[in-house]
Amino acid sequence: MLHVHGEDRLPTLDPEQSYVMVSNHRTFFDLYAITAHLVRRGLRHRILFPVRSTFFYDHPFGMAVNGAMSFFAMYPPIFRDRKKLLLNPTSLDELARQLRKGGVLAGIHPEGTRSQGPSPYDLLPAQRGVGRVVQAARVPVIPVFINGLVSDLKSQILNNWQPLAHPIAIVFGAPVELDDLLSQPNTPKVHQAIADRTLFAVAKLGQEEREIREQLKPR
Repeated sequence: MLHVHGEDRLPTLDPEQSYVMVSNHRTFFDLYAITAHLVRRGLRHRILFPVRSTFFYDHPFGMAVNGAMSFFAMYPPIFRDRKKLLLNPTSLDELARQLRKGGVLAGIHPEGTRSQGPSPYDLLPAQRGVGRVVQAARVPVIPVFINGLVSDLKSQILNNWQPLAHPIAIVFGAPVELDDLLSQPNTPKVHQAIADRTLFAVAKLGQEEREIREQLKPR
């Protein structure tokens, strides 16, 4: 059911080095599937996924789900409540701090929220938060595109019984070249430029995945 491409483009994942992995965001399970594959491949890093505080931090059951599903990898919280928006820069700075410590893989969706349009290849605009984190952390950024999952857990489980009809494709890219932007001043404009470039790399992998998916169709 799982078809993985582009692994030869990945750098050697040094357990002492931190990385940011940027992915499109179509379902609730995108980063779970990607990092699960990397763990099977030998990933030894601490994994962090910034996550909206709604439910996962604001509700007791959400905290339980965070612990049971990810061992509290869903951290730090990102706030949507207007009264708490001023806390988000602190959350992003905390993520950058964790990355600078080394040995961390942070999975981030540059789009900021799920793209729910009819085509999985039409991505939402990049949000500059990822650029802020990358410029502060100064770590390699690995793009990846995933397609084929659904957000409904029951449906996804049922799809497992028809793997040929519901293939999941993951396409990894080489680290994004950002040196020219990282050398510029620490400003929102630069953060946006970094975010735009990372999302562009993800979108290019999406076009590659589209061709791969055509080849996976039953003949």
